[in-house]
Amino acid sequence: MITAKVNCSLIDKSKLFKGAKGTYLDLVLFETENDQYGNDYVVVQSVSKEDRAKGIKGVILGNARIIHSQKMERTEKPARPAVAGDAAPEGGDNVPF
Repeated sequence: MITAKVNCSLIDKSKLFKGAKGTYLDLVLFETENDQYGNDYVVVQSVSKEDRAKGIKGVILGNARIIHSQKMERTEKPARPAVAGDAAPEGGDNVPF
């Protein structure tokens, strides 16, 4: 899970747009090294491709961090089922059952 804090007073309101279910704002998260507050990302207001080409950068609106849950902390990957053609396990005959 990633949590973010955005300073809404910094939003360029001209970049808000109407969608089918409300008013939206495009944001971009740039991965950063952990800062002194433990943030993993910088939250920036998105700019158009044309503006990026002109060197215009989005306004920094806030920061975000990864919050680890018990589910995310599991490092074990489930075993991959045997597939025909796999090398036989030691002492096995390459039969998956």
